[in-house]
Amino acid sequence: QVHLEETGGGMVEVGGSLTLSCTASGYTSTNYALAWFRQAPGKEREFVAAASWTGRNTDYGDSVKGRFTISRGYAENRMYLHMSSVKLEDTAVYYCAFDQVPVFRLWVPPGTWGQGIQVTVSS
Repeated sequence: QVHLEETGGGMVEVGGSLTLSCTASGYTSTNYALAWFRQAPGKEREFVAAASWTGRNTDYGDSVKGRFTISRGYAENRMYLHMSSVKLEDTAVYYCAFDQVPVFRLWVPPGTWGQGIQVTVSS
C-alpha cells in the first residue's frame, strides 16, 4: 500500500519562496505519477501541479503557472514543489496525490493522498 508524506510546509511572507516535498513509500512497482493539490478554508480542493514518472511531463493549475515548479527526485522517491512569488491566496493545506500510471490522470480522482501540510502566506 502506498504511503505519501508531505514535508516542508510552514509560514512564508508574500513574495517569498518555499519548497514542499512528498515522499512515496510502500509501492513496489515504478512508473507512477505524483501531483499536488491544495485546499483553502471554505473552498474545494484545487489542482496545483503534476509530474509524470520521468518528470518530463508537467502540468500546472492556472493560478500557479509561472510561479510554482514541480520536479521529481527518483532516488528518494520524492516529488518537490518549489513555490515562488507566493501570494496570500496560496495559503492552504497542500496534499500529495498518487496515480499508478506514468502520467497523472487529472480526470480520475486520486485513490491515495498524503495527510496534508499547512502553508500560510503572511503579509
